[in-house]
Amino acid sequence: MPVSTANSQIIYDALKSVGIRLVSALPETWLVHVTRMATEDPDMTLVQLNREEEGVGVSAGAHLAGNKSAMLMQNHGFLSSINGIVSLAQLYRIPLLMLISYRGHMGERDPWQTEGGLSTEPILQSMGIPYRLLSDPTEVEREILEAQTLADSSLRPVALLLTRDLMWED
Repeated sequence: MPVSTANSQIIYDALKSVGIRLVSALPETWLVHVTRMATEDPDMTLVQLNREEEGVGVSAGAHLAGNKSAMLMQNHGFLSSINGIVSLAQLYRIPLLMLISYRGHMGERDPWQTEGGLSTEPILQSMGIPYRLLSDPTEVEREILEAQTLADSSLRPVALLLTRDLMWED
């Protein structure tokens, strides 16, 4: 898969620039370079998860300890995290920055990804989670800053959907 190393670096650098020092993730194809960068960076902690929902607890703990974190996941991982998001992050007002690879959206080649792609935005909307689609690498730093700022000021989850246009090199 032609995942963009350059755009992954832009995402990673933007996370660090807003003070993120802990990320949680499962292995995910579109995020492979971002998680590798976190693993190789002595100033970043990568918590490898068994289930995406565990990342909600990791981010809640980081917040309570005074640290900023981000959850990295595929949109199917977001869908499996809804209970933790609602019953922990939303209920207890935990700022939660979620970077979600937007699988199953326009241009999706894998049929098993399509249903999650159709559900992601309507579910974010129904949960009242602000989100934006990231497609333009020149906007990534600003979008991550704005998303982290909103998560911090509102004490709520915020999602950034990483599109194929951003993550792939065709």
